[in-house]
Amino acid sequence: MTTFQRARSEEQREIRRQAILDTAAAMLEEMPVGAISLNELSRRVGLAKSNVLRYFESREAILLELLDYAWQQWTAELPELLGAGVDAKAAVGERGEQFAAAVTASLAEHRVLCDLLSAQAGVLEHNVSPEVAARYKRATIASVGRLAALARAHLPELGDRASWLAASATMAIGAVWTHARPSQAMLDAYEADPSLAVLRMDFASSLRQMLATLTAGTLARTTP
Repeated sequence: MTTFQRARSEEQREIRRQAILDTAAAMLEEMPVGAISLNELSRRVGLAKSNVLRYFESREAILLELLDYAWQQWTAELPELLGAGVDAKAAVGERGEQFAAAVTASLAEHRVLCDLLSAQAGVLEHNVSPEVAARYKRATIASVGRLAALARAHLPELGDRASWLAASATMAIGAVWTHARPSQAMLDAYEADPSLAVLRMDFASSLRQMLATLTAGTLARTTP
């Protein structure tokens, strides 16, 4: 919460803008994306909702900015994790498996990123202006590019298809995260009829298998 009542200088406006982002980020540590409301965010940051909207055009615009930040944090950590998890001397198939395992393991401390990715296309990219949408997409292209470069560094056999793998991996993370968190009604259905639980997904094991399959398939398609 800021100590001044009205932001008069550019510095004060930036402080207030960052306070809004920090408050939203703290809320994401407590609750899923779907539970974040502009009313509650305004209350916690100590501003009227109309004042919050002076800095961000919508709830979705705030969350898209946080998604970009979460992406940058994650990809900044990946080089060290992949360096430790992928054996440069191993055969390409084994390196592909190791790459999938390292990426999956790296997400263990990035629950917020996974949650935001799961809401990206269906929720967060709606209720924003073309300007915000374009700014976010440019950031996304850069983030996917960084992931592609890391994939290519450990799997040079991917060639130009590293970009496709990186984009597909991003979609897989969000999709698996969503399916690995069933509603209470679905959990109750699993409990009432255990045969249905065969469809329940564990995030880590399901994502690792999906990324390994995507990586193997992409490598196979690059083979002359």
